[in-house]
Amino acid sequence: MSTILSVAPLSFPWQTIDPFLFCVHHNDAYPAGDAKMAPQASLAGRNIGQDFAGKDGWSMYHGDTVPGFPSHPHRGFETVTIVRRGLIDHSDSLGATARFGGGDVQWLTAGKGIVHCEMFPLVHADQPNPTELFQIWLNLPAKSKMVEPHFTMFWHESIPRTTATDANGRTTEVVCIAGTLGDQKGLPPPPDSWASEADSDLAIYTIKLSPGASWTLPGARNPATRRQLYFFEGGKLTVAGQSVPVKSVMEARATDDCTFVNGDVESELLVLQGRPIGEPVAQYGPFVMNTQQEIHQAFADYRRTEFGGWPWGAGDPVHPRDKGRFAKHADGKVEER
Repeated sequence: MSTILSVAPLSFPWQTIDPFLFCVHHNDAYPAGDAKMAPQASLAGRNIGQDFAGKDGWSMYHGDTVPGFPSHPHRGFETVTIVRRGLIDHSDSLGATARFGGGDVQWLTAGKGIVHCEMFPLVHADQPNPTELFQIWLNLPAKSKMVEPHFTMFWHESIPRTTATDANGRTTEVVCIAGTLGDQKGLPPPPDSWASEADSDLAIYTIKLSPGASWTLPGARNPATRRQLYFFEGGKLTVAGQSVPVKSVMEARATDDCTFVNGDVESELLVLQGRPIGEPVAQYGPFVMNTQQEIHQAFADYRRTEFGGWPWGAGDPVHPRDKGRFAKHADGKVEER
């Protein structure tokens, strides 16, 4: 019985399965930034406000000055944002704000409703500003759709990571963002997250195999768990004995151990796994509920309350160029890095 159940080319956004709703990999070669931390480059030929074309190796997305995603609402799910390079400036309708990047992760529970923005300030004026991140949407079960919103920061210095060396001396680096992996245990997820359920078996890992490396991902513990492997960077890779092309997504039998044998260039994968929530999903844009009536109610509530309003003036605020990594939470707690 094959460990690999399916293989498909990566689309945009990446394909996901319950309990995940959405996954996207942004990898932008931004130029140097100007005085406003906007690109020192012409924006001519771009569909400003809706620029996803990747012209010259980067996109403005919904930004019109600084790249990124100005204020927008969410209800009924969570966002997990893994910033591998560059910075994100976060602000939200609860009055919280942050700057994070360089391996940091923000885990935001939208719950009953939040408005937030995610801008990509180009802080370097004399050199390029490469920015790379994953954003993952994780569903909430019906009992948690209307919990109070909040975010948790996983600073990169605290995220568990391990480097395994195979019999030939080749290394594999694994970052355990969520779940457990051998003796590594991810940082505690938000309390209302599906990841906090004892039997959710939820895990998020990134895997980086050096040229020629071999490494085995242990099987999941719950027979109901599903696991997807996103091979997004590299050359030749064999997964559970099957050759898989780069830019592929695989569903693997989660309870099987899964061995990777890399080719002659470095390869990277993202792993998303979890026990499905198994509830109806009703989604319209930024709202994910269980019924269409709940979607209609989400729109009505947003029109009435704006999920707390927007205290920041502009919809795309950014922090000063020289501001370091930090988070100010809605309760006033400040974390400085």
